[in-house]
Amino acid sequence: MAVVYQALHRRVSPLVCKLHSTYVRKMRYLNQLKEDDSLCRQAQASGTFYLFHNLSPFLQKAGKKYLVPQLSAAEMKRILEKFPEAELWLEKSVLIGCSDEHRPHFALDLGALDKSVIESELQGSFTDLRKALFVVDGKDSPLLASAQSLLRWHDSHQYCSKTGQPTQKNPAGSKRVCHASGVTYYPQMSPVVIALVSDGSRCLLARQPSFPQGMYTALSGFCDMGENVEETVRREVAEEVGLEVEALRYSASQHWPFPSSSLMIACHALVGTQRAEIRMDSLELEEARWFGLEEVVEGLKREPGSSKQDDGSFLPWFPPKQAIAHQLIREWVQQQSA
Repeated sequence: MAVVYQALHRRVSPLVCKLHSTYVRKMRYLNQLKEDDSLCRQAQASGTFYLFHNLSPFLQKAGKKYLVPQLSAAEMKRILEKFPEAELWLEKSVLIGCSDEHRPHFALDLGALDKSVIESELQGSFTDLRKALFVVDGKDSPLLASAQSLLRWHDSHQYCSKTGQPTQKNPAGSKRVCHASGVTYYPQMSPVVIALVSDGSRCLLARQPSFPQGMYTALSGFCDMGENVEETVRREVAEEVGLEVEALRYSASQHWPFPSSSLMIACHALVGTQRAEIRMDSLELEEARWFGLEEVVEGLKREPGSSKQDDGSFLPWFPPKQAIAHQLIREWVQQQSA
């Protein structure tokens, strides 16, 4: 048996090392681009660009699919030549990643330019990010979300909070500097907990008035200053539905661009069956209720467009698979079905 293990280890190890070294080289190259302004400017000439217009990403429709085009620097220059000060636009881009072959990816917001000209030239449209995240391929959603968050951060940090003077971004967009005060600003995310509450046999889902009709999801809320994740989950559940969490378990995390750049920290929270009466905070929520396993399974199958009934009411449906709330609900179903 030991001989078999050693032979297998010899086969697998080079592959693991190769994958690891590819990742390490990629991360170190990205860090170089962030730290070396000259190198980053050179990379713009060989990189690809994702376009936005007032924070809405550019998509192209191909049949029933929506694609996120990656434009070359040459294509970008051809489009920008139609507008004044074309040579300055590429400097507004921000670095959002690179391929395994070290081809850099940038995001660029052209909100000051005529949207219709760009859409006509590229045969596509700028789409609201909330819609875009759920119609593009799953691998593109995180990239669009992180790109928009970084672009939004730069748009809202153009002035120093200490001096009121303009700040300047570096070519990679990894920071902004106020030269008057010497203060350097770095992009930040706000921690948010999202918790699926269960009493063991049911899970609790809620909706806010701003949600699409029929959509229910897990409870969520921002971490207060000084709180850890456990304290935030317990406080949010107590505030929103009047229940006391007895135990919680971490599931996963996800970057989420709404309302601004957030780190969603997903957990399962257990409450006692003897104290499972919901006392909802109507200022926070429109409705909160318990769902049994069968109803959750049916809700996961349901599309938003198919939830409306003949009498005008809506059957419950849940966030799509790209959202971490969907993952929490599926995990709960798997646990109940085990």
